[in-house]
Amino acid sequence: MRIALLGAGHIGQTIAHLLADTGDYQVTVFDKNPAALVRIEGERIATRVVDTEDGTALLGALTDQDTVVNALPYHLAVATATVARDAGCHYFDLTEDVAATRAIKQLAQGAHTAFMPQCGLAPGFIGIVAHHLTKGFESLQDVKMRVGALPAFPTNALKYNLTWSVDGLINEYCHPCEAIRDGERLDVLALEGLEHFSLDGTEYEAFNTSGGLGTLCETLEGRVRTLDYKSVRYPGHCALMKMLLEDLQLKDDQQTLKDILRRSVPGTMQDVVLVFVTVSGMRQGSLVQEVFARKIFADRSEAAPLSAIQITTAAGICAAVDLFRDGRLPPSGFIRQEQVELPAFLANRFGRAYQQSRQVESIG
Repeated sequence: MRIALLGAGHIGQTIAHLLADTGDYQVTVFDKNPAALVRIEGERIATRVVDTEDGTALLGALTDQDTVVNALPYHLAVATATVARDAGCHYFDLTEDVAATRAIKQLAQGAHTAFMPQCGLAPGFIGIVAHHLTKGFESLQDVKMRVGALPAFPTNALKYNLTWSVDGLINEYCHPCEAIRDGERLDVLALEGLEHFSLDGTEYEAFNTSGGLGTLCETLEGRVRTLDYKSVRYPGHCALMKMLLEDLQLKDDQQTLKDILRRSVPGTMQDVVLVFVTVSGMRQGSLVQEVFARKIFADRSEAAPLSAIQITTAAGICAAVDLFRDGRLPPSGFIRQEQVELPAFLANRFGRAYQQSRQVESIG
């Protein structure tokens, strides 16, 4: 399969090497930044300088490709998916943007190729887990999905370091969040719904953020009493972000906030990804709860260190592409994350990254 990988950032680099190292994919990485492409070159990886924001140029570059893997910023998702459809390519991306996903679903109608957005961690793997757990119940009550990409060693007042896209981070803090409450589908405000919990001996907080549910609201509507997604942070983070976004009104000047964060909050490769899903419902006449909890840690090898968010995000989209190639997913149209079977994902050569994590046994 010929893969056109768009975007040579940290996640794109990881995806490129994972796919190319199998020998089963011909990977060409497209980016408008030649310096980024130099960092990604490898024995099995081709690179091309293309302005990925220029639809005409990108369409011309995709004429000899089978599949587009989009690792560009979320705001380019719809335009890129449109070009992929025009080029007759299958399309996979990492977007967490709700509006973009809805638009891509429309693009997929009647298409002869496949469109599978939201293939990362959240949305992505978290939805695969939640949907799998729901299958074990005769009727559902509550589905709660919690994910955090956190620094292993928080040292600042935000108790946070930049572990992934600043654009994506601010997007999920600023947009309405889908949820189901008392059986009704609705939008709730980001940064609301604050809760505290402990997991594996560490204290956390969680609050509403946009996009993490993927398409589960639509899939589970009419079947569940409560469904929600919240981002996990260390205690105190939510209050400070509300001060920046609301009290200082930086929600209306997001570029300034992004500049501040990039300038003042260090990035880190020493991170941990927390995945925590609880599903409750009726089984054989009793109300029971199932829990899935994992911690995935960074790979700190000196030769090729990878952050936990790189590992989990790249594993998600590479597993989706691999399962599609193997005929385990529909060959065309819109593909939801919950159409992926969790056992198949975890058995996949890329999905095993989640199996190699440490399962959390005790939850308080």
